[in-house]
Amino acid sequence: MRTHALPAPRLDGPPADPPADPGRGPRILFFSGGTALRGLSRQLIRHTHNSIHLVTPFDSGGSSAALRRAFAMPAPGDLRNRLMALAQGGPEIIELFATRLPKGAEPHGLDAELAELATGTHPLAARVPEPLGGVVRHYLGAFLERMPRGFDLRGASIGNLILTAGYLEAERRFGPVVFTFTHLAGVRGTVLPTVEADLHLAAELADGSTVVGQHLLTGKEAAPLAAPIRRLRLVADLDGSPAPPCAIGPTVRRLIAGAGLIVLPMGSFYTSILANLLPRGVGRAVAANPCPKVFVPNLGHDPEALGLSTTDQALLLDDALRADLPPGSAARVLDFVLAAPEHGLDPGPLAARGIGLCPAALVTPASAPLLDDRLLASALRRLAGAD
Repeated sequence: MRTHALPAPRLDGPPADPPADPGRGPRILFFSGGTALRGLSRQLIRHTHNSIHLVTPFDSGGSSAALRRAFAMPAPGDLRNRLMALAQGGPEIIELFATRLPKGAEPHGLDAELAELATGTHPLAARVPEPLGGVVRHYLGAFLERMPRGFDLRGASIGNLILTAGYLEAERRFGPVVFTFTHLAGVRGTVLPTVEADLHLAAELADGSTVVGQHLLTGKEAAPLAAPIRRLRLVADLDGSPAPPCAIGPTVRRLIAGAGLIVLPMGSFYTSILANLLPRGVGRAVAANPCPKVFVPNLGHDPEALGLSTTDQALLLDDALRADLPPGSAARVLDFVLAAPEHGLDPGPLAARGIGLCPAALVTPASAPLLDDRLLASALRRLAGAD
C-alpha cells in the first residue's frame, strides 16, 4: 500500500476569478449522483466547459422506479439532473425537463397530456424553440409508442421520459440522446452514467440485516437506516439476486484517463459516491491516471453515513478504489481530502495511507453550515492546475 503522499497544493488567498475562456478550462471529472452538485455545476461552468460527470444509474425511487420496472433499464433521473444543471440553453428546455406530471391526476387525463406534449400543442412544449422543439416532440412520441398499457404516469418527469425514449431508440444506450441534448441545450460538460447496467444496490448493515434498493438507503423515501452500513454491493434486482459481471466501458475508461483532476464530491456517501466505484475497472482507471485525486466531504447531515466520521469516509473510498487493483498494489487512488476547518478531520490515519489533507476556506456566512459552491469551484480549478 502506498505510504507517501503528494505535496498538498496551497489554496490560500482569494478565490480565483473565472477565466476569460471557460471553453479551454480544465477537465475535472466527478463521480457523483444527480442533485448534490446542482449548485456547484452552475458555478463550475463559469470556470470550465470541459468538466466530466459520471453519475450513478442505480436509483430505484421516484420517477425512475416506474421506468426501470417497465423497461428493465438503468435509472435516467440523475443523468437528467446533471444535464440540466450544466445547461446554458434557453430556459424553456430546462423547465420542460424539470416538469413532472401531476401525481393526483386521472390516468386517462395524463395520457392525453403526454399526447399534447408529443404533438407540441401543450404550452410547455410549444415554447421550446426549433430545432429543439422537434427533437422533444420526436422523443415524446417515441415514448408514447413504447409505453406499456397501464403505465403509471403520475409524477413522471418529462425529462426522464425523453431520455428513456432516446435510450430505447439507440438500442439501450444513453450516449446518442445525451449527445443530442448536450448540443441542443448548450450543456457545458460531458455527462454519462458510469455504467449502463440495470442493477440495484444492496447494503449489508452492522446489525446483520440487508437492505435492497437505493430508495431505502437514502433516508428520503423511507425511514433513515437504524444501523450503519458495513458493505455496499450490486445486485441484479430488488429481490437481491446476484448481479452479473459489471464493468465500465471503453468510453468511460477514456474519460477517466483524460481527466486533469478526479473528484469524489459531496453527496449521499454510499448511494451517490461509493456506488460509482463498485463496477470493475473504475479503480484501475483512476490509478492509471497520474492526475490528482481528491475527496470533498459533506458538511450537511447524510443519513447514509451513520457512524462514519469524515476520516472514515475518506478511508472507505480509498478501500473501494483499491479493491479493483492487484493485491499489494502501490498505485495512487486517493491523494487528498479537500477540507474546510469545519470538517474536523483527523490527518493521522490519512497520512498513514499516504492521503494528504488539503485545507481550504470553503464556508461563508451565507453558505453555512454547507460548502460555498463558488469557493469550491475555484478551489477545484486550482487543484486541476488551471491557475
